[in-house]
Amino acid sequence: MTADASDAVEIRNALLRLRRATGLPVAFGGLLEAGRQMRISELSGTATDALRSLVVTSGQGLGGKTVALSRPCVVTDYSASRRITHEYDAPVALEGLRSVLAVPVVVRHRVRGVLYGALRAARPLGGRTLDAAVEAARDVERALVVRDEARTLAGGAGPGAGWEQVREAHAALRALAPRIADPELRAELLGACALLTADTGEPGRPVRVRLAPREVDVLACVADGATNAVAAERLGVTPETVKGYLRSAMRKLRARTRGEAVVAARRAGWLP
Repeated sequence: MTADASDAVEIRNALLRLRRATGLPVAFGGLLEAGRQMRISELSGTATDALRSLVVTSGQGLGGKTVALSRPCVVTDYSASRRITHEYDAPVALEGLRSVLAVPVVVRHRVRGVLYGALRAARPLGGRTLDAAVEAARDVERALVVRDEARTLAGGAGPGAGWEQVREAHAALRALAPRIADPELRAELLGACALLTADTGEPGRPVRVRLAPREVDVLACVADGATNAVAAERLGVTPETVKGYLRSAMRKLRARTRGEAVVAARRAGWLP
C-alpha cells in the first residue's frame, strides 16, 4: 500500500513528537513505497536537504537494516560503524550526523516505514531515548491501522482521492470551531462543516444516532488518522478526555473499533 498525503502528515507529526520526547535535534523518516524500498519524505531539524527523497533499500544502511530485521537499530558513529553497510554515507555526512537510531513502523507484522533520530556528535543513545522513539513509531502504527480498517470496512467504495481532501478539511474545521469566541462566526463555521456531510448519509435512512459536538470532533480527528494524543493537541483537551468522547461515540454507534466508528459515523451522515 502506497503512502498518501495524510500518511505523510502523520509521519511529520511523529517526528516532532520524537524530537520533543528524546531531545534529539534531528529526525526524519518515511513510509515504504514499493516492495522493500522506502523514501525519506519528511525532515525535522535538518540543516540541509541531503536526505530528502533518499530511497533506502531493505538491508542497506541503518534504515535498510531496520526494515530487514523489523526492529530498532542504533549506531553511535554512523560513518565508522561496522554493523551497517555504507551506501548512504555521503548524504549522512553532508547533514553532519553521527549517532543515529532507526525505529520501524510495523503494521500487522509488516514494516510500513522507518523513523530516524540523530545527533551531530558521536554519543551513545540510551534506552530511554530509544523507548521514546519507539513510542512515536507506535503512534504512527495506530493511525495507519485506523486508516486501513476504515478503508476495508468501506469496501473501497465511495469517492476518490479528492474526497480525502474534503475529509481533512472537515476535521480541521471541527478542530478550529471551539477556539472561535464569536458565537455567530462559530455557528457559521459549524454550518459549513454540516454542508460537507450533507450527502454522506445512507439514502432513505434517518439519522437515528445522536452524537454530541465533541464526539463528532473526536471522530473527525480519528477519521483523519489522528491518534488520541494528536486529537487532544488539535482540540485543546487531554488524551483522557478524547478517550472518553471516543468511547461514548463508539457505544452510541455500536462500534467495536475506531475504524468501525468512523465508518458508522459516515453512514449516519456525521462525517464526510
